[in-house]
Amino acid sequence: MKLSIIIPVYNESKTIKQIIERVQKVNLNNIRKELIVVNDCSKDNSKEIIRKLTRKYKNIRFFNHEKNLGKGAAIRTGLKHFTGNLIIIQDGDLEYDPNEYKRLIKPILEKKSEVVYGSRLLGKIKGFNIPTHYLGNKILSLFTTLLYFRKITDMETCYKLMTKDVVNSLRLRARRFDFEPEITAKIIKKGYKIIEIPINYNSRSFQEGKKITWRDGVKALYYLIKYRFTD
Repeated sequence: MKLSIIIPVYNESKTIKQIIERVQKVNLNNIRKELIVVNDCSKDNSKEIIRKLTRKYKNIRFFNHEKNLGKGAAIRTGLKHFTGNLIIIQDGDLEYDPNEYKRLIKPILEKKSEVVYGSRLLGKIKGFNIPTHYLGNKILSLFTTLLYFRKITDMETCYKLMTKDVVNSLRLRARRFDFEPEITAKIIKKGYKIIEIPINYNSRSFQEGKKITWRDGVKALYYLIKYRFTD
């Protein structure tokens, strides 16, 4: 079995080497790892750092956008090239801990579900406190529950792990941060069960590279409503 880890990157030169090395160190026993790193036209030296890492690690597949297309587009590029049985998204910063993979994979191996979300709101949040982000996540998750009749505590989480059959059944169009509401909406509408596992989360500030803002939250709400009634 193989886990494909899709890492969208935009201006993460301070952290991308460290997070990739953390991913590489995770021991998944008999599950192999494939890293699909997509550089979304970073303006810093992220691309050069990733290229060096591809020479060090043979399980990294690197793709580069010549134009900035957005996080959703970078993830979709990764989804076109994965070869694993399982897929997870990993941000290029240090907010999410790859050591959580083992706990997220377990329900799938036990055939309890084909989709597992890592919920920050069920786990421990540390680091820089951004109250508007916490409240926004709670509101978006509540609207997801109300619109789709499926309880979700953290719709916006990066850690969405699923089987290749789930991924191949979805038609995704998102280009930016609308990826999270779109994929969640379409997973639920396809009838897949989502299991949530508590994870630890190390929040960073805007000065440290945080990119998502309240405007993205408003757009996410729009897309939750849109995909409830359209494809």
